[in-house]
Amino acid sequence: MKKVPLKLIPRKLGSKSELKRMRKQGYIPVEVYGKEVENRHAYVSLKDLMNLPYGETFLIEADLDGEKRVCLLKDIQRGYLGDDALHVDLYDISHTREIEVEVPLEFVGTPAGVSLGGTFEVMMHTLTIKAPVDNIPDKVSVDVSSMGLGDVLHVRDIQPPAGCIIMDSPEEVVAVVLEPEVEETPTEETAS
Repeated sequence: MKKVPLKLIPRKLGSKSELKRMRKQGYIPVEVYGKEVENRHAYVSLKDLMNLPYGETFLIEADLDGEKRVCLLKDIQRGYLGDDALHVDLYDISHTREIEVEVPLEFVGTPAGVSLGGTFEVMMHTLTIKAPVDNIPDKVSVDVSSMGLGDVLHVRDIQPPAGCIIMDSPEEVVAVVLEPEVEETPTEETAS
């Protein structure tokens, strides 16, 4: 899995004037926390935060005073309009053996039912997997080329990557190939 470096600047708690000054300079507060690690308070450049590869699965290699921590981006708190980032939470997984993480699904091939007029409809775009930290896949690929009209792909039908466990319910529907809608032709009785 891709690791993205992110430079953090140490932050003192309780200093409102420092917080205002740092926000004006384009920095927002960050909390770095996790199991068996000391919580750290820091700032991150808003520009660096916006350059993260959103839409992909990635880990953050946070550099705080030369100390590197491998983290997951846990949360970005935004303003009431949902635009301005106000605060970031990073979950330190440096000492974690296994984690649960959402991984994007990649559908490979064109379902056979689509060539017969069907419509391929995706219900789930990600899977929740449990995996060792050093074995988290970037994505889970699923071959859908054999799906015919009316076929349903469930979570149970997906082969998990080596060393990973899929945490979603096996009965959840991932994708379907819908049969084409048949237009009713008016009969003599309904036409009058």
